[in-house]
Amino acid sequence: MDIHDNHFALFGLPERFELDEAALDRAYRDVQTQVHPDRFAGGGAAEQRVALQWATRANEAYRVLRAPLRRAAYLCTLRGRDPADEHDTRMAQPFLMQQLEWREALDTARDGADPTAVEALRLQLEATRTTLHDEVGQALDEPAGLDAAVEHVRQWMFIERFADDVAAAGERLRPVAS
Repeated sequence: MDIHDNHFALFGLPERFELDEAALDRAYRDVQTQVHPDRFAGGGAAEQRVALQWATRANEAYRVLRAPLRRAAYLCTLRGRDPADEHDTRMAQPFLMQQLEWREALDTARDGADPTAVEALRLQLEATRTTLHDEVGQALDEPAGLDAAVEHVRQWMFIERFADDVAAAGERLRPVAS
Protein backbone atom coordinates (compact mmCIF):
# COMPACT_ATOMS: atom_id res chain seq x y z
CA MET A 1 0.00 0.00 0.00
CA ASP A 2 1.24 3.44 -0.76
CA ILE A 3 0.48 6.88 0.59
CA HIS A 4 -2.62 7.06 -1.60
CA ASP A 5 -4.19 4.00 0.03
CA ASN A 6 -3.11 4.12 3.64
CA HIS A 7 -4.06 6.67 6.29
CA PHE A 8 -0.99 5.88 8.38
CA ALA A 9 1.37 6.33 5.40
CA LEU A 10 -0.31 9.63 4.52
CA PHE A 11 0.77 10.99 7.90
CA GLY A 12 4.06 9.08 8.14
CA LEU A 13 2.90 7.11 11.18
CA PRO A 14 3.42 3.44 12.05
CA GLU A 15 0.47 1.08 11.51
CA ARG A 16 -0.30 0.53 15.19
CA PHE A 17 -3.37 0.81 17.35
CA GLU A 18 -1.59 2.81 20.03
CA LEU A 19 -0.92 6.14 18.42
CA ASP A 20 0.87 9.26 19.54
CA GLU A 21 -2.02 11.71 19.22
CA ALA A 22 0.28 14.74 19.30
CA ALA A 23 2.28 13.28 16.39
CA LEU A 24 -0.97 12.62 14.51
CA ASP A 25 -2.10 16.20 15.10
CA ARG A 26 1.24 17.59 13.90
CA ALA A 27 1.27 15.36 10.82
CA TYR A 28 -2.30 16.33 9.98
CA ARG A 29 -1.48 20.04 10.23
CA ASP A 30 1.60 19.53 8.04
CA VAL A 31 -0.39 17.69 5.36
CA GLN A 32 -3.21 20.24 5.50
CA THR A 33 -0.69 23.06 5.09
CA GLN A 34 0.65 21.39 1.95
CA VAL A 35 -2.69 20.53 0.34
CA HIS A 36 -5.12 23.16 1.59
CA PRO A 37 -7.18 24.43 -1.36
CA ASP A 38 -6.45 28.07 -0.45
CA ARG A 39 -2.80 27.48 -1.42
CA PHE A 40 -3.99 26.67 -4.93
CA ALA A 41 -6.52 29.46 -5.33
CA GLY A 42 -4.46 31.01 -8.12
CA GLY A 43 -4.00 27.71 -9.93
CA GLY A 44 -6.10 26.15 -12.61
CA ALA A 45 -9.35 24.30 -12.01
CA ALA A 46 -7.67 20.89 -12.22
CA GLU A 47 -5.03 21.88 -9.67
CA GLN A 48 -7.71 23.24 -7.31
CA ARG A 49 -9.74 20.06 -7.70
CA VAL A 50 -6.74 17.86 -6.87
CA ALA A 51 -5.94 20.02 -3.82
CA LEU A 52 -9.54 19.70 -2.63
CA GLN A 53 -9.40 15.92 -3.09
CA TRP A 54 -6.19 15.69 -1.07
CA ALA A 55 -7.57 17.94 1.67
CA THR A 56 -10.70 15.79 1.82
CA ARG A 57 -8.58 12.63 1.96
CA ALA A 58 -6.48 14.10 4.78
CA ASN A 59 -9.61 15.08 6.73
CA GLU A 60 -11.07 11.57 6.40
CA ALA A 61 -7.79 9.90 7.34
CA TYR A 62 -7.47 12.13 10.39
CA ARG A 63 -11.08 11.45 11.44
CA VAL A 64 -10.47 7.68 11.24
CA LEU A 65 -7.12 7.65 13.01
CA ARG A 66 -8.20 10.08 15.73
CA ALA A 67 -11.04 7.82 16.97
CA PRO A 68 -9.78 4.60 18.61
CA LEU A 69 -12.68 2.40 17.48
CA ARG A 70 -12.49 3.64 13.89
CA ARG A 71 -8.70 3.23 13.96
CA ALA A 72 -9.06 -0.35 15.22
CA ALA A 73 -11.62 -1.23 12.55
CA TYR A 74 -9.41 0.38 9.90
CA LEU A 75 -6.39 -1.63 11.04
CA CYS A 76 -8.43 -4.85 10.88
CA THR A 77 -9.53 -3.93 7.36
CA LEU A 78 -5.94 -3.15 6.32
CA ARG A 79 -5.02 -6.62 7.54
CA GLY A 80 -7.72 -8.26 5.49
CA ARG A 81 -10.73 -8.52 7.81
CA ASP A 82 -13.59 -6.02 7.90
CA PRO A 83 -15.22 -6.09 11.35
CA ALA A 84 -18.35 -4.50 9.87
CA ASP A 85 -18.79 -7.29 7.30
CA GLU A 86 -22.52 -8.06 7.36
CA HIS A 87 -21.89 -11.64 6.18
CA ASP A 88 -19.74 -12.49 9.19
CA THR A 89 -21.89 -12.20 12.28
CA ARG A 90 -19.98 -14.56 14.57
CA MET A 91 -19.71 -13.42 18.15
CA ALA A 92 -18.70 -15.21 21.33
CA GLN A 93 -21.58 -16.79 23.22
CA PRO A 94 -20.74 -15.07 26.53
CA PHE A 95 -20.88 -11.66 24.86
CA LEU A 96 -24.19 -12.50 23.21
CA MET A 97 -25.57 -13.44 26.63
CA GLN A 98 -24.21 -10.19 28.07
CA GLN A 99 -25.98 -8.26 25.32
CA LEU A 100 -29.27 -9.89 26.27
CA GLU A 101 -28.75 -9.08 29.94
CA TRP A 102 -27.94 -5.45 29.16
CA ARG A 103 -30.98 -5.09 26.92
CA GLU A 104 -33.23 -6.59 29.60
CA ALA A 105 -31.68 -4.27 32.20
CA LEU A 106 -32.33 -1.26 29.96
CA ASP A 107 -35.93 -2.34 29.34
CA THR A 108 -36.48 -2.81 33.07
CA ALA A 109 -34.96 0.60 33.84
CA ARG A 110 -37.15 2.27 31.22
CA ASP A 111 -40.29 0.47 32.40
CA GLY A 112 -39.55 1.41 35.99
CA ALA A 113 -38.49 4.94 35.10
CA ASP A 114 -35.30 4.26 37.08
CA PRO A 115 -32.50 6.71 36.21
CA THR A 116 -30.20 5.08 38.78
CA ALA A 117 -30.41 1.76 36.94
CA VAL A 118 -29.71 3.50 33.63
CA GLU A 119 -26.65 5.17 35.15
CA ALA A 120 -25.43 1.84 36.52
CA LEU A 121 -25.78 0.35 33.05
CA ARG A 122 -23.90 3.30 31.53
CA LEU A 123 -21.04 2.71 33.98
CA GLN A 124 -20.93 -1.01 33.08
CA LEU A 125 -20.70 -0.11 29.41
CA GLU A 126 -17.94 2.40 30.10
CA ALA A 127 -15.92 -0.25 31.96
CA THR A 128 -16.48 -2.74 29.13
CA ARG A 129 -15.46 -0.12 26.57
CA THR A 130 -12.19 0.45 28.45
CA THR A 131 -11.50 -3.29 28.63
CA LEU A 132 -12.22 -3.72 24.91
CA HIS A 133 -9.94 -0.79 24.07
CA ASP A 134 -7.09 -2.55 25.87
CA GLU A 135 -7.90 -5.98 24.39
CA VAL A 136 -8.09 -4.60 20.85
CA GLY A 137 -4.74 -2.88 21.27
CA GLN A 138 -3.11 -6.07 22.53
CA ALA A 139 -4.66 -8.22 19.81
CA LEU A 140 -3.68 -5.85 17.00
CA ASP A 141 -0.10 -5.76 18.24
CA GLU A 142 0.19 -9.57 18.07
CA PRO A 143 1.01 -11.10 14.69
CA ALA A 144 -1.65 -13.81 15.17
CA GLY A 145 -4.16 -11.56 16.93
CA LEU A 146 -6.33 -10.50 14.01
CA ASP A 147 -9.24 -12.85 14.75
CA ALA A 148 -9.37 -11.69 18.37
CA ALA A 149 -9.06 -8.06 17.28
CA VAL A 150 -11.97 -8.39 14.85
CA GLU A 151 -14.13 -10.00 17.53
CA HIS A 152 -13.28 -7.30 20.07
CA VAL A 153 -13.92 -4.53 17.54
CA ARG A 154 -17.35 -6.01 16.78
CA GLN A 155 -18.12 -6.09 20.48
CA TRP A 156 -16.93 -2.50 20.85
CA MET A 157 -19.14 -1.46 17.94
CA PHE A 158 -22.13 -3.01 19.72
CA ILE A 159 -21.16 -1.19 22.94
CA GLU A 160 -21.10 2.15 21.11
CA ARG A 161 -24.53 1.61 19.53
CA PHE A 162 -26.02 0.35 22.78
CA ALA A 163 -24.45 3.21 24.74
CA ASP A 164 -26.45 5.58 22.52
CA ASP A 165 -29.65 3.76 23.55
CA VAL A 166 -28.65 3.99 27.21
CA ALA A 167 -27.85 7.69 26.90
CA ALA A 168 -31.22 8.34 25.24
CA ALA A 169 -32.99 6.48 28.05
CA GLY A 170 -31.05 8.51 30.59
CA GLU A 171 -32.09 11.74 28.88
CA ARG A 172 -35.76 10.74 28.89
CA LEU A 173 -35.62 9.85 32.59
CA ARG A 174 -33.68 12.95 33.66
CA PRO A 175 -35.85 15.28 35.72
CA VAL A 176 -36.81 18.51 33.97
CA ALA A 177 -35.32 21.57 35.68
CA SER A 178 -37.97 24.00 36.86
